[in-house]
Amino acid sequence: MKNIVITGASRGIGYETAKYCSQLGHTVFAIARSADKLSKLDKESSGNIITIKADLTTAEGLTRVSNSLQHISRVDVLINNAGTLINKPFLETTNEEWQHHIDVNLLSVVKLIKTLYAKFEAGSHIVNIGSMGGFQGSVKFPGLSAYSTSKGALAILTEALSTEFAGAGIAVNCLCLGAVQTEMLNDAFPGYSAPVQPDEMAKFISEFGLNSHKYMNGKILPVALNNPE
Repeated sequence: MKNIVITGASRGIGYETAKYCSQLGHTVFAIARSADKLSKLDKESSGNIITIKADLTTAEGLTRVSNSLQHISRVDVLINNAGTLINKPFLETTNEEWQHHIDVNLLSVVKLIKTLYAKFEAGSHIVNIGSMGGFQGSVKFPGLSAYSTSKGALAILTEALSTEFAGAGIAVNCLCLGAVQTEMLNDAFPGYSAPVQPDEMAKFISEFGLNSHKYMNGKILPVALNNPE
């Protein structure tokens, strides 16, 4: 069985991915900032989900993750799912909101990968959860400049790390998701109905994380039923 680390696991896609991987019998380290929602996930697991309350934008949060994983020798799959989304016109988006997008959607991934790097071995797989909004050539939407830019940067980070880590046998890929019916999507676009549910996407992400590193590395893959976000 595998050791799988999933961020943003307190709701939506991360929550369902943690549950699904747990049901497959893997040991899941579920990271999120909300203790209450992590507690709910813990109760729904079969005992092989270890929840970690941590803010990955802080040194304290990264230390907590490192300490929680110190007893394991290897991380087989890291799914960088945590993200933030604010729907606001470019000229109204504050510098602080831009920085928040960069901190959560990009720099927290950078910092977590550095924190866990010693746990990766040949055959380990890092899966970055991007967005169609950050996929080059896709339709872009007003109000998502900060979000799309940060996710686009995540895609480039994926390509760069896949080259740097190739010699160690560590694969790095990015899934650019289209609209999924999550709380984050509903908060940004109230009333919008997405064509895919979180549990459906969770199964795809889980299987991709567990198996696709055998066949691909450094790929930025659109996962959407149509071109728009």
